[in-house]
Amino acid sequence: MHRIRGSFAPAVLLLGALAAHSAWAGSARPWLNPKRSPDERAALAVRAMTQREKLRLVFGYFGSVMPGTTYQPPRAVRMGSAGYVPGVPRLGIPPQWESDAGLGVATQRASSDVFRQRTSLPSGLATAASWNPRLAERGGAMIGAEARASGFNVLLGPGADLVREVRGGRDFEYVSEDPLLTGVIAGAEIRGIQSQHVIAVLKHFAMNDQETGRTVYDAQIGRAAARESDLLGFELAIERGHPGALMCAYNRTRGHYNCQNSWLLHHVLDGDWGFRGYVMSDWGAAHSTVRSALAGLDQDSASTVFDHTPYYGPALARAVKDGRVPERVLDEMDLRILRSMFAVGVVDHPIQRKAHINFTADKAVAEADEEQGIVLLKNAGAILPLSSTVHRIAVIGGYADRGVIDGGGSSTVFPVGGSAVRGLGPKNFPGPEVYLPSAPLGAMMGEAPQARFRYASGRNLAHALQVAKWADRVVVFETQWAAESIDVPLHLRRQNRLVAAVARANPHTVVVIESGGPVLMPWLGQVAGVLETWFPGTGGGTSIARVLFGAVDPSGHLPVTFPASVAELAFPHLPGAGLPLGKPFKVDYRRQGAAVGYRWYLLKHLKPLFPFGFGLSYTRFAYQGLQAALRHGRLVVHFTVRNVGHRVGAAVPQVYVAPVKGSVPRRLAGWRKVRLAPGASRTLTVSVDPRLLARYDTQDHRWVRAAGTYQLWLGDSAEHLVQSVRIRLPAWQHSARWPVHYRSAAVPLSAH
Repeated sequence: MHRIRGSFAPAVLLLGALAAHSAWAGSARPWLNPKRSPDERAALAVRAMTQREKLRLVFGYFGSVMPGTTYQPPRAVRMGSAGYVPGVPRLGIPPQWESDAGLGVATQRASSDVFRQRTSLPSGLATAASWNPRLAERGGAMIGAEARASGFNVLLGPGADLVREVRGGRDFEYVSEDPLLTGVIAGAEIRGIQSQHVIAVLKHFAMNDQETGRTVYDAQIGRAAARESDLLGFELAIERGHPGALMCAYNRTRGHYNCQNSWLLHHVLDGDWGFRGYVMSDWGAAHSTVRSALAGLDQDSASTVFDHTPYYGPALARAVKDGRVPERVLDEMDLRILRSMFAVGVVDHPIQRKAHINFTADKAVAEADEEQGIVLLKNAGAILPLSSTVHRIAVIGGYADRGVIDGGGSSTVFPVGGSAVRGLGPKNFPGPEVYLPSAPLGAMMGEAPQARFRYASGRNLAHALQVAKWADRVVVFETQWAAESIDVPLHLRRQNRLVAAVARANPHTVVVIESGGPVLMPWLGQVAGVLETWFPGTGGGTSIARVLFGAVDPSGHLPVTFPASVAELAFPHLPGAGLPLGKPFKVDYRRQGAAVGYRWYLLKHLKPLFPFGFGLSYTRFAYQGLQAALRHGRLVVHFTVRNVGHRVGAAVPQVYVAPVKGSVPRRLAGWRKVRLAPGASRTLTVSVDPRLLARYDTQDHRWVRAAGTYQLWLGDSAEHLVQSVRIRLPAWQHSARWPVHYRSAAVPLSAH
């Protein structure tokens, strides 16, 4: 039976107090008084609502027409949007206008051929590759402001699922394979979005790690392993960002659909974490009325279109009437929704339609994000940056003469001016394949006016080789489109053949990869340079050119491990691949447990193509003076980083930790990003979150750190570690529940 969810017990009790002392309420609409706390305002508003109004706030509509159906959205929707939840005009409560997604203001293509043209951030992996939470927060504020200007007060992002499956079609929307990096970056983006009085929706909770069979697979994982990996990423993001809402995912976890999973929603999210926001379902992820309401699902999204049948609305009204769902549960659902609307400022700061958008300024935000997220993976013979002495440059492939690729599905942001390349990809969802109109070729020409350029599309191999032989330097663009609802191969066979042939024709070849995640590189030994640029976002062509020519020093570091072969993966054969559509299956994450990504490689003694945290620079850095001490019960690490090269650049020193005894692989414990002039140095401090030293005890429901010796390493990737130190730590225990206001001193901030 559902009990009053812990963090909202005071507000629920306040409802009773208000009923007994209604004179205390004061003015006619006291919930609109911004001097009152969000909890108090929510309780006052719920006290004034009719049951019909209460049911209205928990039931969402799709924001577009659906071809082939008779569905017509309410007139008040923002057409082409993700969703709409009516407000309560009588009480001054506005509707919730919902927009996808975490990379910008998207348009759902079911409604028409007219798309909102907005600014796209680089992919989530690109932002994470910057290792700079300040950039993430700035980017969140930018897309939050564009959402408000577009008429939306709820933004469905960011995503915080760990990259367990590197072939995942939505990996580009997520952050990383590590819970600390994921939590810090996602939390920063949430803060940015909500600074604009737009509710951020953290998603997809939880274990939503592949697109193949995403609505039917069952993620099998031990509770401790889940707490130490995927759930820890969400926990950290919630602590740092305070999202107004969380979206439960399509899949099952441990046998139960996530949106009616009492362990996830009731015990972990509310009971242990004290989450103060509300839980909405993904579009079509609800499967019940009573069970969902009692487990902790507060809002059923777009139910009339995507659910098998509408589970809230009239169905919930019947369940409340006959007592299967106590009315206090409905009250609590509304309390959580209203509290977020008051806390984020949705009620006090009404949105204004068609507000001005400064696309030039917003483009600069996206460009800065991409510049710090580009990862230099290879630079043999210092072929990069391209110098002013290079006179003939060939640019081949990837539609580099027209734009940069974007991700597909519900998060697609259509650019100002429309897609630079038309007619690509599926005609229906998750297509089309969109190219943002920022041509790397044109930007490169602007960076090197002294050079001559020739372009070849790559579709004619003979022409591409002719152009390659003519050039002093060759830059080949390799692209991989990824999208919601489909997973992607790691081997780009046709493009790989092109790269290999061009490299044989001219060994002075640099490859620029635009991808949704890791790709295999069978040609790596034949080329001189490699840049991973992810999905580069609005203005991405300019950012790529600035890094190629050295106007910007590459400072990105990988947020995911790049495998050398599919055989290294925990699942060489993608789970569910080849099964009939809709057939349920299990994904046994017990094989990995908490050893996700680089920790899997360490556990299995495998050598990847490029390790987590890896990234080269045009300058060089030295690390020294690693020290560790226990201060006031917290592990604190000090070290010095020096720029020993000849250019200004940004270092990303990383600290890893593991117990000396046992087989637990080391994990990221903290980092700092610092920009240094040649010869300059900085002494930096990292404070380690206690949970990164602990194991989760499922019997006592506590994080437990055993007494013993722990080793800390300092380096610039999970594999390249230049110093280490050991420290003896006493036994330690902490309750499972960390207060929502908790702030770990381990939050690593850029030192820019």
